[in-house]
Amino acid sequence: MTDNATGAAEILKTHRASIDRLDAVLVYTLGERFAHTNAVGKLKANHDLPVSDPKREAEQITRLKNLAQDADLDPEFTKNFLNFIIQEVINHHKSYQD
Repeated sequence: MTDNATGAAEILKTHRASIDRLDAVLVYTLGERFAHTNAVGKLKANHDLPVSDPKREAEQITRLKNLAQDADLDPEFTKNFLNFIIQEVINHHKSYQD
């Protein structure tokens, strides 16, 4: 391996270690988020509240798209990611309504 390739391999290793750490942060953060949304779903079920709140969802999408721009992250990706999470939350909330 050339010196350049060795240096590149070390840089790659460092980036991958950071990616692995950030993946763990994301998983634990999503776990904490779902603990709260599950509690909300149970509360909604106990009080006969609707499983979704389109107004809040739209506000969240706007808020997170703005955060994404500040973080130099594609706002459309952020919107799609949040929509996926929202749909999962709604599915959980529906399961509590049964």
